[in-house]
Amino acid sequence: MSTNKIRVICVDDSALIRSLMTEIINSQPDMEVVATASDPLIARDQVKRHNPDVMTLDVEMPRMDGLEFLEKLMRLRPMPVVMVSSLTERGSEAALRALELGAIDFVTKPRLGIRDGLLAYTDLIAGKIRIAAAAQLLPAKRAAVSGKPAAVVETALLNNSRLSTEKLLVIGASTGGTEAIREVLQSLPPDSPGIMIAQHMPAGFTRSFAQRLNGLCRIAVSEAVNGERILPGHAYIAPGEFHLSLVRSGANFVAQVDQDEPVNRHRPSIDVLFDSVARHAGRNAVGVLLTGMGRDGAEGLLRMRAAGAHTLAQDEASCVVFGMPREAIAIGAASAVAPLKEISQRVMAHLSSLAEQSTRS
Repeated sequence: MSTNKIRVICVDDSALIRSLMTEIINSQPDMEVVATASDPLIARDQVKRHNPDVMTLDVEMPRMDGLEFLEKLMRLRPMPVVMVSSLTERGSEAALRALELGAIDFVTKPRLGIRDGLLAYTDLIAGKIRIAAAAQLLPAKRAAVSGKPAAVVETALLNNSRLSTEKLLVIGASTGGTEAIREVLQSLPPDSPGIMIAQHMPAGFTRSFAQRLNGLCRIAVSEAVNGERILPGHAYIAPGEFHLSLVRSGANFVAQVDQDEPVNRHRPSIDVLFDSVARHAGRNAVGVLLTGMGRDGAEGLLRMRAAGAHTLAQDEASCVVFGMPREAIAIGAASAVAPLKEISQRVMAHLSSLAEQSTRS
């Protein structure tokens, strides 16, 4: 029955895009378009009239910018939003800003052959709408939006240079992960051990993501480059459409970036990163699995734990989507489960205890 379907409103100034999105969504048995709008002012009235479950929202529109509308929407009538963004530098920055403001996820518009291109995205778009409909709406992080720094986890024991050099923090995330990663990294001190990150994100967006984090954090954040050494005080993000894994070169940790086949339908895959860390870092690593749909990273986190690593999963209450952490917890992959706001502190507490042991031995 139609009352059981996900009710969607599509907001885009392009009549073609509105038509194609309607075609895509209405072709699915579990969702339907209940309204479309060519600009945010019309959308505002349509939301009041139709009370949709999910909105797809273009970034660039007349009369009111999509980001301005999103900010007002999340303040006055919060609802799950999937942004529809151009695959450009400006589009990627806008999409990341939208995630800060509370959007659940984003899809990119195809550049050429727009009809065939968008229709080829049917499964992707439908999947993101389903995830959005089931996602937990969290309050927008005002610190990130305003650029105010987060409180840093202070620990003098991390001044142990040997500890920083020999230890490694690895993080995996998917839907909801850009903001979760930001919250973790912003709280870390500049002498943190090297950090490697696999976030499910398309090509063209990870560079903007890294640059954005680099401007907000006390550690240096960049896209990973094949063959570069993993240094303390630095975080390395897997480029979109590339796997990131850890290898050793003598006593050094080194990044490996490649385009091997997707794993768990993802590239980058969290399991690829976690498996390599289990092999090459073992008990010298801390693994963190954050919000996201599916099970990518769960088995890898389990292998990390079996290799002696300390492993953390984000708790359900603070996840946008609890899928990946739930799977990890279910198979015993997590040494501990923690709310997002405590993860940095938990990581540093564990590393500090290792530093104390190192000092005593």
